[in-house]
Amino acid sequence: MGEMQEIRTGRHRTFVMHVHLVFVTKFRHKLFTDAPLRRMEEIMRSVCTDFECDLVEFNGEGNHVHLLVNFPPKVAVTKLVNSLKGVSSRRLRQEFPDLVRHYWRANKLWSGSYFAGTVGGAPLSVVRQYIEQQNRPM
Repeated sequence: MGEMQEIRTGRHRTFVMHVHLVFVTKFRHKLFTDAPLRRMEEIMRSVCTDFECDLVEFNGEGNHVHLLVNFPPKVAVTKLVNSLKGVSSRRLRQEFPDLVRHYWRANKLWSGSYFAGTVGGAPLSVVRQYIEQQNRPM
C-alpha cells in the first residue's frame, strides 16, 4: 500500500483530500529561476495556511509550477486557486521588478487557465467495486 495519509477531522467530518494544481505563465513565457520559485513557494505556503490548507509539495520550471495541496471540504478549489494566483502574481511583481516586463498589458503573471486534479485515496476502480458490492435492501 502507499504511504500513510493523515486523516483530518472537523466538527462533523473526517477527510483526506488532496488536489494537484498546475499554473502556467501567461503565453508560457519562461521567466522563473530558482530565486522567484523559492519565494513563490513561501508565498503559496502562506496563502494555503490562510485557507487552513497544507502545501504538501511544490516545484516548478521556467514557465509553470506544480502544487500538491491538502485541503478541507469547506474550501472551494476555485477560491483557493484565485487567491494563490493573485497573491503570488502581486507579490512577485513587487519583489522581482525584472519580471514585470513579462506581465504584458494586463499585468498578469499567470494564464487564465489552470489544471486541478484530485489525488490520493483508493483507485476509482476499487471505490466503484466497493460501492457495487454494498448490500442494498430488497
